[in-house]
Amino acid sequence: MDFDRAIGVLNSLLFKEEPLTFNTSWIIARAPAVYRYIHKHVRTDNDDIDWDTVTHALDKCFQSRWRGRRHSPKRRYENQGEVDAVLKRLGDKMYVYIAPQGDEDRALRDRITVSFVRLAQKGNTLAQQQVVMLVRCTVDDWIEKFFILNRWSSYGEEIDDKIIGCVQRYRYTGSFFGYVFKTLYYSARYLRYTYSLDRPLFNDSEVTLADRLVQDAETGEIHVYDRSQHTDAAH
Repeated sequence: MDFDRAIGVLNSLLFKEEPLTFNTSWIIARAPAVYRYIHKHVRTDNDDIDWDTVTHALDKCFQSRWRGRRHSPKRRYENQGEVDAVLKRLGDKMYVYIAPQGDEDRALRDRITVSFVRLAQKGNTLAQQQVVMLVRCTVDDWIEKFFILNRWSSYGEEIDDKIIGCVQRYRYTGSFFGYVFKTLYYSARYLRYTYSLDRPLFNDSEVTLADRLVQDAETGEIHVYDRSQHTDAAH
């Protein structure tokens, strides 16, 4: 048996029985040979069963029905070796977190990140820090590209908290980055816009908002200086 054969057998069983949910025990009872193959050959960098790879290969209609082992609070620990084992798989492709070149890069980004997520869920605090650092590279790019996410530009610590929350809640359904994006997208609706006086007024401009603020001597009102209005008034 190979991986494709194992997934084919599992998909066929799922289509035949249409369970509302399924888990490890379901697979052991109905397809013990498939489970033995997965247990022996589908392993993570840290030698756990890689259920993420299995569920990702299933038909999409069954991916959300998977009920893996729930992650109860674990004893927190630090293990750099576990983190390094995953980073080694990333190699020299750190750019996938900043400027992925296509679907293959985005898939690699998600696989590596989910590996760190699983370590963090086991209690490895260094893995959680790694997730936050790497995902922030992508999130910062989203903030520049997507208007509604721009509201997060003044909420750096809150972004980290949201990412950690996603790490703790993530199960086996869909892309982790898709989950983070939706979390930030819907949460952004409740954020107030804040403006930095040091931000440029225009792209590629050295003029900041602070440079254009003036105070009316009579009313004390502060407003943005509009050069064109003063030019028209002079004429």
